[in-house]
Amino acid sequence: MKKTETNSEEIARLAGVSRSTVSRVINNYSNVPEKTRAKVMKVIEQYNYVPNLSAQVLAGKKTKTIGLFFIDAGHVSGDMLSNLMIASIIEYASSFGYYVLTHIIRDSKDPKQVSRIKETYLQRRVDGGIFIGAANYEPFIEELVTEGYMVAIVDQNLPGRNEPNRIVVNFDNEHSINAAVDYLVSLNHSKIGIVNGDMKRYGGPSKYEAFVNAMSRNKLEIVRDWVLAGDFNETSGYQAVKSLLGSCGRDQLPTALIAANDSVAFGVIRALQEEGISVPDDISVIGFDDHAFSARFQPSLTTFRMDFECMMLKLTELLINNIEQGAKDFNKVMIQSQLIVRESCKKL
Repeated sequence: MKKTETNSEEIARLAGVSRSTVSRVINNYSNVPEKTRAKVMKVIEQYNYVPNLSAQVLAGKKTKTIGLFFIDAGHVSGDMLSNLMIASIIEYASSFGYYVLTHIIRDSKDPKQVSRIKETYLQRRVDGGIFIGAANYEPFIEELVTEGYMVAIVDQNLPGRNEPNRIVVNFDNEHSINAAVDYLVSLNHSKIGIVNGDMKRYGGPSKYEAFVNAMSRNKLEIVRDWVLAGDFNETSGYQAVKSLLGSCGRDQLPTALIAANDSVAFGVIRALQEEGISVPDDISVIGFDDHAFSARFQPSLTTFRMDFECMMLKLTELLINNIEQGAKDFNKVMIQSQLIVRESCKKL
């Protein structure tokens, strides 16, 4: 039947009842006689009436919608890991009966973009939000938390900020980096470099600090030229290695490089191969995440498997539980990793 713009007042008139009775039927209140309920439902079905969302929000009801906000200046659609996270959150939210409103924030310092996100909360278009790619301290997110809105964040560490409406999910970067350095040392590598991630995000500095500690524990020198600036994408890995090769001779290169994640590792390997440097015969490369392409890459990438699906399920579940039950305790979840040995690392 063709959709009509019938409102609740019209439904009440057609059913011969009050507008409040229509509201009680829609909200499944028990104090409505079955005969009256059936009469109202018949008219609702006949006219395909759907309660106005704004009216439901004003009545204090949940929208059954969560926000998914990516902070990324690049092309999210081209990154398989981002696509996996988006799909996983939508799938899990749907299983809980929730919709997902998605938005990409290109510049979190742009007042207009920040204002749009705040308005999404203020207008009650979402009951809570998941933020991926944010700086460790993102002022507008902290404002949302302070104002009592439900927020879930991937990759954050702010000691003392333990509000119950804040959910944080991190990877155990210290354990993973320590294991990476130890693995390379077991292959007789001592000249080890690192391509860092975004140092404004928690994952960037936490991995680098763990690298410094792991190298010190193994009594290995950190060569400044082998500490390369990067981001969490393939282009940054490619550019970092091109810069390294432009400033160092072949005899001055490390024998192994640790990449901030698998996407960065792909860029590292591509740049090395373009210059005729073999992986792993000349330089070993190790990544993080166990990207969907890692096993099929040439050479297949030694990496640390992170259970992103588990991470996204936990994040979505905790957020929706806070929305449904009310935020009672601060939730911080640490996801562990597993070393996956493939072909990109070689024993010296």
